Amino acid sequence: MRCPYCGSPDTQVKDSRPTEDNTAIRRRRICPDCGGRFTTFERVQLRELVVLKRSGKRVPFDRDKLTRSVEVALRKRAVDPERVERLVSGIVRQLESQGDTDITSETIGELVMEGLKQIDDVAYVRFASVYRNFREAKDFENALAELSHEGDGKPATPARTIRVRARPAKDDTARASDGKALPRAGAEGGE
Repeated sequence: MRCPYCGSPDTQVKDSRPTEDNTAIRRRRICPDCGGRFTTFERVQLRELVVLKRSGKRVPFDRDKLTRSVEVALRKRAVDPERVERLVSGIVRQLESQGDTDITSETIGELVMEGLKQIDDVAYVRFASVYRNFREAKDFENALAELSHEGDGKPATPARTIRVRARPAKDDTARASDGKALPRAGAEGGE
């Protein structure tokens, strides 16, 4: 294994152990030339996967790209990195077990969205906004409605929006679009 720091072709394995989910071997390595230390992972690869892009282009499947996409969606969210690794490993296993070496980018995107939906709602909406190419606020409302109605058996419908008038009503009370009075800013009941 080539050293990522100095490019030396010879490195030594100092420690090998399986990952927690036993899907990979983690190897700690050291470079005898520069003393640099780094970690590598060895994983089983059932078959070479090829991604069919929307443009018709065919590119080799890249697990690291999938991991980066999931991590971007989860940025600044309190999610254990081990859960991210399990999600990515699960998606790769599903792709490899489909029997076909050609996988559409849509299939990968749907699997990622399904996985993120189970882990973190905010990450799901972030990923969906890029993957589905959201153009307006309504697209976000639909995605949120889809999440909020998940599992209750009702069809997903956008949440009702309450609009506040720009000018107060004649009696100086702010009202919602349905006519109900809204609490005043800073009003603390019982002055």
